[in-house]
Amino acid sequence: MTRPLTRPPRKDPTLRTPRINLPPGARGRVALGLTAAAAEGRFMLQVCGECGATQYPPREACYQCLSSALRWQPQDGAGELLAETTLAHSNDLYFRERLPWRLGMVRLDAGPSVMVHLHGEVGAAPARVRVGVQLDRAGQAVLIGFPEKGSEHMADDPMLREMASDPKFRKVLVTDGKSPVGQAMVRALAQAGADRIWVGQAEPWKQPAGFADLAQLPQVTIVDLDVRDERSVQEIAGRIAGKVDIVVNTAEVHRNAGIDGRRGTDVAREEMEVNYFGLLRLAQAFGPMLKARAADGTTHACAWVNVLSIYALSSYPPEGTFAASKAAALSLAQCLRAEMRASGIRVVNLFPGPIDDAWNQNVPPPKLAPAALANAVIKALKSGVEDVYPGDIAQDWLARWRDNPKVLERELAAGGQ
Repeated sequence: MTRPLTRPPRKDPTLRTPRINLPPGARGRVALGLTAAAAEGRFMLQVCGECGATQYPPREACYQCLSSALRWQPQDGAGELLAETTLAHSNDLYFRERLPWRLGMVRLDAGPSVMVHLHGEVGAAPARVRVGVQLDRAGQAVLIGFPEKGSEHMADDPMLREMASDPKFRKVLVTDGKSPVGQAMVRALAQAGADRIWVGQAEPWKQPAGFADLAQLPQVTIVDLDVRDERSVQEIAGRIAGKVDIVVNTAEVHRNAGIDGRRGTDVAREEMEVNYFGLLRLAQAFGPMLKARAADGTTHACAWVNVLSIYALSSYPPEGTFAASKAAALSLAQCLRAEMRASGIRVVNLFPGPIDDAWNQNVPPPKLAPAALANAVIKALKSGVEDVYPGDIAQDWLARWRDNPKVLERELAAGGQ
């Protein structure tokens, strides 16, 4: 049984902050299919369209019939642990710092045998296990063997926590706590065990319902933060950036307008100023410190979360300028992810559909509740995924976009959703 994680001691400020060493990250193009699925929390393997054989490792042609008709398909991961070993020595710097490290050989019920990292609650071989996939600190997919039934503290396993971004005992910045999403996010993080939560407010004179109650939570500290203002971002970064482990960017301007829906560019500029340039200012101010603390003990800096929109994938004309700002933010977030990956920081992008708030008042159901979005963020941090599409609308858009982006564009232009 996994021992529950206890609050780590305060760091000795006289000690040098260690630098991150990453696990081996080289992958071929075919193998990146496994990583792409893992980024969304899915375990998929190639299955031959000719003979039905399941493949591992990923390859260009079927090992059984040499067909190239290989398609990635979901797997349940059920299998039998055949053998196990515990590494006591490694020449790789990453594993050398984390020894001992358990490995096992599992024969999947689907056919292939795979080498996996073993969760601490997996017993000695032979034993039934469930194989799952997770992104490691280098952002690449690795296979993990889990027990069929685990304890309530499974997430506290040192190996699993190393690969995820569990907010438990970590310090978090939520950039805007006044929106319904921001408030739900703060409460979800507090419930998940965050040690301290800085909550940004852009205009102190605005006091929306529920915001005053956040300040009563023992973990919460309200700070002045306006992502439109370079000086505001730099000042708060100078105060807390060296302590933050997770940044959750909930700052957003959402207005309902297409190109001819309003005169001038003021609204579109405001959306870009917050949704795109706000993210850029935050990344420049907080990114370097997060990267510097990526190996800073048990609660090292670990994640950056962006609340984007499913409209970032394909523009929804009635929300055209908002969609454009989120598409720009998505492109910037992908750049941020590439730059953060070398330091082992996970960049998580959320793509919700319409959220149940004032700006979607006239949008018919289904709409995503702010609490559901916040819970999706917590789940993503704990499971170590990169891209999340919460809610029925987001899942439907994603499926249609993957099937044929041009057809989706035409459907949206014709007034569909």
